Parts: sequence; structure tokens; C-alpha cells
Amino acid sequence: MPLEVRLSAFMDGETSREEKDELEKLIASDPDARRIFDELKHGSDVGRKAFDEVLKEPVPLALVRSIKSAQPPKTRDPSPRLARPSLKLAPTGRQSLAAALILFALGGGIGYFFGMQPPGMPAAAPPTPAQTSTRNWLDDIAAYHRIYSRQPHHMVELQASELDEIGKWLSSTVGVKFNFPDLAADGLVFQGARMFVAGGKPVGQLIYKNLDGDVVAICFTKIDGASNDDNFDETIKDDVSIVSWHRNGVTYAVVGPSSDAMLDQIANRVSSEI
Repeated sequence: MPLEVRLSAFMDGETSREEKDELEKLIASDPDARRIFDELKHGSDVGRKAFDEVLKEPVPLALVRSIKSAQPPKTRDPSPRLARPSLKLAPTGRQSLAAALILFALGGGIGYFFGMQPPGMPAAAPPTPAQTSTRNWLDDIAAYHRIYSRQPHHMVELQASELDEIGKWLSSTVGVKFNFPDLAADGLVFQGARMFVAGGKPVGQLIYKNLDGDVVAICFTKIDGASNDDNFDETIKDDVSIVSWHRNGVTYAVVGPSSDAMLDQIANRVSSEI
């Protein structure tokens, strides 16, 4: 077999003891063999790192909800099954090298494509101040929610029993008139409210909790120039999911754990009641 194939099998531990000893001696004594071995090892490392980065990508919200809402399979009478060979999930040296070459080819092709664009083509329009403000607002909301949702004794500033005070406080501070949505049908109980700053603007927050202890919050703030399309925009930021929309110069968001498959339904109810 070609030396590259033999060395790749050697890296993956797929050689016999005799061939392993022979290749070790060859690598130690032959500069060309050592160079090929180093290149294969480098390609394997690059491919494995690329594979690890893919595993770090957040799971899409639609997939999380599909898994969460999937019905369990119907039970059947047990029947004997043939044993299946176990799958080796870790990429081998050859697989890692192939992945690295594919990524390199894709990157080179994309670079060539953009490099060949005519100089007269207009560049992509920069984000508007409203888009930038909304993006910063969502980042801050996710960060605040990740902290406050884990503070059982300091989660709210005003308790659920202080509805009148909450209404006056948040309306005057945030500048948004609102109602208190009833989310009991979704298994959520109102806990109270707080106010914080996100994207440089005051944000009102109504906090709810379900029987499992998961926290779902409704946030609202005024953002000048925000579109008035009333369409839901779903965003995942690590373990936090956000469903946001705009209406009459106000941006709303329902925030909860990314594993909550019903967050869009909750947002739909909030949109009609708040």
C-alpha cells in the first residue's frame, strides 16, 4: 500500500505489531517518511479541532422543540434483535484529514468567489441603529435572565401582590403601558417584577415560574426606529431562548430556557394580552 495509507493506519492504531514496529523505525530513520507522518498528524489535529468546534454550536430552537414535543413511541412486544456493531464517533486520522481538506477547499472557494466580484458591486448595507440597538438589547436580556433566574430569594424587586405599584413604577420608568398576562393555562404563575437596563434603555420585566422551577420572563422597552411588523423573531443564546417582536414603537420579548418547547405559544398569548 502507499506509504501515506500505511502511516494513516498506524496513527489510527490499525496496524499489526510487526508493521507498527517497522513503521516506527521508518519514521525515525527516513526524513521523507517523517515528513509525511508529520503532515498527516497535523491534518488530523486540524480536522479534530474543526469537528470539536462543530459540536459547540448551539442546537437550533426548532430542533429542541421538536424533540421536546415528540410523542414517545408505542410499546410493542419485545422481539429478539440482531446485535448491531457499535459506532465509533471519534473521527479517525483519515477522516479528520478529509474534513480538514474539505474545509480548506470550501474556504478557498468562498474567498475566490468574493475576490472575483466586480469592484462596482455595492457592499452590504450596514445595520441600522435600530437593528444594532435591538441586537444589543437581546444580548443584555439573555445575560440578565441567566443571572436573575438563578436567584430564588432576589428574583424580583416587587412581589406579585403589589400589582398597582408594579404598574405605576414600570409604566412611568419605561414609558410603556401594559397589562399583566394570565399565563396559568401555560402552567406559569406570576412572581413579581423588576426593572433593569439593556441596550442603554430601561426595561420592564414581568417574571413567571412553572412547577418545575423554570423561569419565564416578559420584557418590554421603547426602541426608536424599530419596525412595526409584529412578527416573532426567535433567538437562542446558549441556554437562553428569546422570542421578540415590535409593536407601536415598543419591543417585547419572552425569555426562557432554550429547552422550553412552548415558548413561542407563550409569546403568542403574551402578545395578545399585554
